[in-house]
Amino acid sequence: MTPTARTAPATLTHRFADAVPEMAVAWRADAPPAPALLVLDDALATELGLDPAFLRTPAGLAFLTGTALPDGAQPVAQAYAGHQFGGYNPRLGDGRALLLGELTARDGATHDLHLKGSGPTPFARGGDGYAAVGPMLREYVVSEAMHALGIPTTRALAVVATGRDVVREQILPGAVLVRTASSHLRVGSVVFANATGDRDVLERLVDHAIERHDPGIDPETAAATPTDRARALLDVVIARQADLIARWMLVGFVHGVMNTDNMTLSGETIDYGPCAFLDAFDPGAVFSSIDRQGRYAYGNQPGIGEWNLARLAEALLPLLADDTDAAISVAQDALDAYRPAYNEAWSAGIREKLGIGAPDARRDEDAVPALVSDLFDLLAVSRADYTLFFRHLATAARGDAKPLRSLVADAGPLDLWLARWLALAPDPEAMDRVNPLYIPRNHLVEEALAAASDTGDLTLLHRLTDAVRSPFTERLGLERYAEPAPDAFGPYVTYCGT
Repeated sequence: MTPTARTAPATLTHRFADAVPEMAVAWRADAPPAPALLVLDDALATELGLDPAFLRTPAGLAFLTGTALPDGAQPVAQAYAGHQFGGYNPRLGDGRALLLGELTARDGATHDLHLKGSGPTPFARGGDGYAAVGPMLREYVVSEAMHALGIPTTRALAVVATGRDVVREQILPGAVLVRTASSHLRVGSVVFANATGDRDVLERLVDHAIERHDPGIDPETAAATPTDRARALLDVVIARQADLIARWMLVGFVHGVMNTDNMTLSGETIDYGPCAFLDAFDPGAVFSSIDRQGRYAYGNQPGIGEWNLARLAEALLPLLADDTDAAISVAQDALDAYRPAYNEAWSAGIREKLGIGAPDARRDEDAVPALVSDLFDLLAVSRADYTLFFRHLATAARGDAKPLRSLVADAGPLDLWLARWLALAPDPEAMDRVNPLYIPRNHLVEEALAAASDTGDLTLLHRLTDAVRSPFTERLGLERYAEPAPDAFGPYVTYCGT
């Protein structure tokens, strides 16, 4: 049933809570004292079968903040574990978040409706459970950008100001993020299920994950036994995460907090706290205030992805084989697919960024890996703006290399590299279709969030969001959204918001 104006959705199902009640704590969101809608993604609401007109009413705000839900809804805080900066925490869970339930979208797909900043839960670990306006709007604009870039991601349906002050380093205005995803199942969910010591819990979680994300798994093979189903789930999660992290690397995205509780089974990007996009290219770029050792630096992300997936494989060992040594062998066999899958996805993507398309037997393919390696050495030495470099590279393919040369101090090595690249006849139109011009540049994000938090002015946020929703098409009036940060900006540091 599609809701009509001024009506809530007919149902919110509770499939997760039904499947693994041991991992779901029934809970209710705190009622915000003065809710006010800051942003709403009308198009996403419509896709989900929700009426934007209703969501803008007081009843709609009560629905969005979880204080007035359809009959039968069973909101829960999800339990999961996590390896935080490599250290195992057996009981994290939704400390300030709440799964309101699952919606069936217009296309028949199931999506979680999830709150962030809705108050403390039994997993809060002493935190206040709330969120501030700035970090929640960051999640809104960055997830919109990621979606527009074609990168699997959770989506931000809305941000609602609560009228409640939040105490961090200073007193900040509070907000609740309303987030959607194909699910919020994580590597940490599987780790938690395994840690219960109850094989049945682990089996039911695996079955639920397959039902949510991979119902097409061949019932004659992978669905036949718990062992086969666990291996099938491990295989598809490894493939999805290899592809996802390659996509991050190709656009210069730095997640910032790649703990195992922030790696989804669906292959969607989750948690836009201490995240950022590269300005000057730097494999060691770190933007998180708490990543003091650089564990989650830009260049470390592929390896951390593999490490996290190894934790997933460990958690699935009881289902992979009855004998521990045999289970480890099965897990290693699955993990061995990660690096080839990542390399294939990244190699295909970088060829597209360079406009040289799929491998062609007429070309000297041995030259392409060296060309790519030399390019990234050049970028690292020159610290050229990563996003603009590839856009200006397309301009060079059209015959004008001046904008590209302006990004480097010494054009000599660049010109030598350009001659080799141009010999491959790159396609500049194809390049413009995959290399963004507009990303949520860090200085623009901070400018927009400061205005929204300090004065309640959302003008800059709306302009930035409009720019990143169409990242590949140059538009008049958006020149400043394609420019690098001013020299005075930085070093850039982001915070987790808690």
